Amino acid sequence: MTQETKPKQTREFQAETKQLLDLMVHSIYTNREIFLRELISNASDAIDKVRFESLTNSALLEGNSDFEIFLVPDETTHTLTISDNGMGMTYEEVVENIGTIAKSGTKAFLAKLKEKETSPDQELIGQFGVGFYSAFMVAEKVTLLTRAPGEANGIRWESTGDGTYTIEECDKEQRGTTIILTLKEEFRTAEENFLHTYTLQSLVKKYSDYIRYPIKMNVTKEEQPKDADGKPIEGADAVKTIEVRTLNSMTPLWAKNKNEITREEYDSFYKDLFHDWENPLEVIHSKAEGTVEYTSLLYLPARAPFDLYDRDATGGIRLYSKHIFIMEKCQDLLPEYLRFVRGLVDSPDFSLNISRELLQHSKQLKLIGKNLEKSVLKTLENLLSKDRPQYESFWKEFGQALKIGVYSDYQSRDKLKGLLLFPSSHSADGLTSLDEYVGRMPEKQKVIYYATGKDRSSVERLPQMELLKEKGVEVLFLFDRVDEFTIDALQEFKEKKFQSISRGDLQLDDLESPEAKQDAESLSKENEPLLQAIKEKLSGKITDVKISSRLKSSAVCLVSDNNGISLSMEQILAEMNKAPFKASRILELNPHHEVFTALKKVYETDPTATAFTDYCDLLYTQALLIEGILPDDPIGFANKVANLMAHSGK
Repeated sequence: MTQETKPKQTREFQAETKQLLDLMVHSIYTNREIFLRELISNASDAIDKVRFESLTNSALLEGNSDFEIFLVPDETTHTLTISDNGMGMTYEEVVENIGTIAKSGTKAFLAKLKEKETSPDQELIGQFGVGFYSAFMVAEKVTLLTRAPGEANGIRWESTGDGTYTIEECDKEQRGTTIILTLKEEFRTAEENFLHTYTLQSLVKKYSDYIRYPIKMNVTKEEQPKDADGKPIEGADAVKTIEVRTLNSMTPLWAKNKNEITREEYDSFYKDLFHDWENPLEVIHSKAEGTVEYTSLLYLPARAPFDLYDRDATGGIRLYSKHIFIMEKCQDLLPEYLRFVRGLVDSPDFSLNISRELLQHSKQLKLIGKNLEKSVLKTLENLLSKDRPQYESFWKEFGQALKIGVYSDYQSRDKLKGLLLFPSSHSADGLTSLDEYVGRMPEKQKVIYYATGKDRSSVERLPQMELLKEKGVEVLFLFDRVDEFTIDALQEFKEKKFQSISRGDLQLDDLESPEAKQDAESLSKENEPLLQAIKEKLSGKITDVKISSRLKSSAVCLVSDNNGISLSMEQILAEMNKAPFKASRILELNPHHEVFTALKKVYETDPTATAFTDYCDLLYTQALLIEGILPDDPIGFANKVANLMAHSGK
């Protein structure tokens, strides 16, 4: 008895899918030829899936384990057919995966397109899993026939990209998926003909040569008839024959001797496998024998993906066993701080019939992971020492990941500290490593100085920088939110502790003259009553008031002690809704500034006067603003400034 089939239905695409199809149809991409790469990649993924699942359920193969992808161009019907004998889809899967694309990152894709309005030919498609829809760039109608293993009926899906599609059950003998593209007229002309045999062969070679399954096509050959001696028969008409030709090499690139592989081949393989449009920054290809045998091919991308630091984003290395794909993203192979590394590992020591969970925690995998981490770090060290511009290009894209690794991964701190780069006062536009900083330190300098701020201009204008500038002491500049967390995690480098210019004592004793030290001590003692009075006026706002040894031209600054968090870190934590963490606030005054003289005069005249209270509050608020912290009462501050200006004019 024949199973009753579901009737044909017409449905509408999801709203965002309509928008995407409209962009595709209206030619936002100039490089249309990538549609073939995307559809072949999807076919390969479908075969990967059935091949892997069949390791534990051989019935899925339905007696057919000769995996292949087949192209059929037809000039008569103007169609190009791409078929595979992979996993195939059920009715529900077609509706979910083709009718809607919420799972494939469409919102992010569309947002990225808006950013790329000036260069619409950038190949973003593969990044967001919307490769199937690239077919509408070249096709006026797309028909999909698919059947999942074990299903009685196949599914026929069809759309002209007008916002609707039809779906129905149909007869389909072979499992897998067949996509029939009815090409638009402009893509079956002499200038751009995707039905031409040579064009299709060239595109497969260009984009899909390393697909591990044979990509086949019927190719027509013309041969001159030959006589018994094998010589062409003069005057005889050529005879046309058809042969099935495999268009791709299929030999895994990583299985070849690396001395036989060109950089262009490495780059092409990377762009094909990871759908990137730029060449990678660096390639790491290695083979290991011994306790564990494996081959690895790793890449450092040229640019960070937009979602590199998203919590929900997943990285990982592809796993193969004897060239058989077994896992898309193994996240436990490399540490989190190297999540940007792309690549694959192929090892005969991986067992294909064990669960993915057990595989992730196998001893072999952990050993391979340690070796891969060493290889990546060694490559970065070599770049830093031998190709500084290339390393700085890497650092611009991925430096933050390494800095996060320092403070979040205790075991990695020693491995990563030599790779860190920071701007500094030594150079107006260059970066310096910690090694380079220490190498330039005067013999008497005890600590590595650093300053935090939003950019170079704001840091260089900090009052706390004045004395260090005067003495020619180099200061590291920390502009990224993660920088201070990284420095606090390190604590020291080559036995030199880190010292914020805005925290605690600057430890400049060995760089100060005895006279300067004595002068600072006497000024503090002389003004002790004034400092105590200011502290009382600002009770609850500050923890102490001191005569400053770091100010030269500025009147005031705020610093914190070395035992707690800094003022800049307090602001970052507040933005992260971790408000309970507060920095101690120490108000430092410049005893040689005219404002200090005026403050002292008001205090000596009448320490209980409103003017003295206002002066104290104004100085404190001024110090807050210098640190980029808004006062609790900005209106009150403005009124006091206005009042002061009004009285100063009398």
